[in-house]
Amino acid sequence: MTQNTLPQSEIDTLPVDGLMLLIQRLRHEIRSVILGQDTVIDQVLAALLAGGHVLLEGKPGLGKTLLATTLAHTFGGTSTRIQFTPDLMPSDVTGFRLFDMKSQTFQLRKGPIFTNLLLADEVNRAPAKTQAALLEVMQELQVTIDGETLKLSPPFMTLATQNPIEHEGTYPLPEAQLDRFIMKVLIGYPTHEAECSIVARVSSDNPGALVNGVSIVCGPHEIIAAQQTTASVLTTHEVVSYAVALAQATRESKAISLGAGTRAAISLVRIGKAFAVLEGRGFITPDDVKRAAIPVLRHRVQLTPDVAISGQEVDHVLLAIVDSVPAPRR
Repeated sequence: MTQNTLPQSEIDTLPVDGLMLLIQRLRHEIRSVILGQDTVIDQVLAALLAGGHVLLEGKPGLGKTLLATTLAHTFGGTSTRIQFTPDLMPSDVTGFRLFDMKSQTFQLRKGPIFTNLLLADEVNRAPAKTQAALLEVMQELQVTIDGETLKLSPPFMTLATQNPIEHEGTYPLPEAQLDRFIMKVLIGYPTHEAECSIVARVSSDNPGALVNGVSIVCGPHEIIAAQQTTASVLTTHEVVSYAVALAQATRESKAISLGAGTRAAISLVRIGKAFAVLEGRGFITPDDVKRAAIPVLRHRVQLTPDVAISGQEVDHVLLAIVDSVPAPRR
């Protein structure tokens, strides 16, 4: 395993071209392990740059866990995995205080939430009380244990997975929880050629060895600098207005019973800025917002019963809405 970090002088003031070089390195290392999922990788990287969290949905065995561990490895951050189950308690996520008989004091035992990248596997298998344990930390980057508020060390990102097939014994995430995720990313089957490469590689080695062979591109502090650079990407009133118009259009659509809120419009701009950075630009365009529309909105809206029964999918309805909203020319 090799380490190839950026010079210390580039950490505090990371220019767009330096950020582009960093992204290229991250992409290269992740794609060396995750094959045939370039769109998914770019969307997850965009969420990381935007400082958001991702709801990753796909069938079992498509590399969701491997993607999370590989991403954390590329920036030398810590990663933990929680397998959500019906008997999982909130303290299993956040931590707790345990009375130490020897010292006669309560000692803090931090939970797996204290990490840089948290993989919440099958998050919808845990009851609502445990799901709610993620709310504060995802929004405020802090955890309250027995009345004491503890800050998390940035960067922090949650990658929560869902299985779209099995619904028996699951607890659907409430709207308040879903809205905390900046994007819902769908991971599908790879192409035949990519799948052949995956089978050949993994059958001759184990996934752990693949991740250990990934180079450390940067450190957590450089990811923080990258997030600050992304937040400072130039935008215009016209682009912001376009993002708001897209969110409002979901509320006015007769095919949608619950439209997207203001946080959705904010997320459109944040992910739009990240997509601009992925393209090596220091300014956002309407096309960046349009590219972000489906993954940012698909989990924030609900179809009307009639539309849902007809078999139409959320993405198809959203595509029609996006096409109906005129984009600014600049």
